[in-house]
Amino acid sequence: MSTLRRHGSSLIDEIEQMPCWNPTLWWLGHSGFALKYHSMILYLDPCLSPLPARVLEAPLDPAAIRHADLVLATHAHARHMDGRTLAPLLEASPRARLILPKSAAHHALSLGVPFSRMTTTDASLRVEYFHSGDYIRVYAVPSAHPELDHTPLGGYPYLGYLIRCGGCTIYHSGDCVPYPMLAASLRPYSVNVALLPIDGENGARNFTVEQAAGLAAEIGAQWVVPMHYGAFATSRVEPERFVDHMLCQRPSQRFKVFECGESWSVPED
Repeated sequence: MSTLRRHGSSLIDEIEQMPCWNPTLWWLGHSGFALKYHSMILYLDPCLSPLPARVLEAPLDPAAIRHADLVLATHAHARHMDGRTLAPLLEASPRARLILPKSAAHHALSLGVPFSRMTTTDASLRVEYFHSGDYIRVYAVPSAHPELDHTPLGGYPYLGYLIRCGGCTIYHSGDCVPYPMLAASLRPYSVNVALLPIDGENGARNFTVEQAAGLAAEIGAQWVVPMHYGAFATSRVEPERFVDHMLCQRPSQRFKVFECGESWSVPED
């Protein structure tokens, strides 16, 4: 199920009030999503401030988000861990915690996020969140951007997150390029929805359209959702090319392309 796109206070109200018996996503532009399951609300890589080169208006004011339970940041780059989004969002949502790679904790502190509001993680670790009798699990897997850049003390600086909501698993890769064992590490989670970047053209450090579609097929994802395009002038990939590729080359793969501020509930199948 999808709805018309909204923005501002009407989008805030929709996220707060919509009954979400199935996991429901709202695309916030670039790699940003809101995710609601039952009474729990998460924000994934939100970037809602007027950063340079932004061409798509942010649909929300982070200072107006008072309902967040968790905020997930995949890595320390500005469009994924944005201080002008995180600081006001966490101030407005007093119960929210920021989940982030352990190597990025000091960077988040420099952005105005106190250590007391952080939960650090790394590959193969799990974060559990309980609220009003419901719970979700967040698993972390390495992402390559464009290398894994693992260190013994810092772990993996670029992570993807697998969010388990009831019987549904949503994979948000963050920034990533293909690397050996990525698909093998994801298959055990039985991914229902894969949120994957598609702007890896002209040397960009992300999947191309073809690579994103290929990974979704390799891991058996029921749905693939393109992201990381359109919000900034540096992204030159249009979603129409993704749609054309899917219809022509992978007609059996289901996919969803969002309008900014649009909601979509993961179908039950």
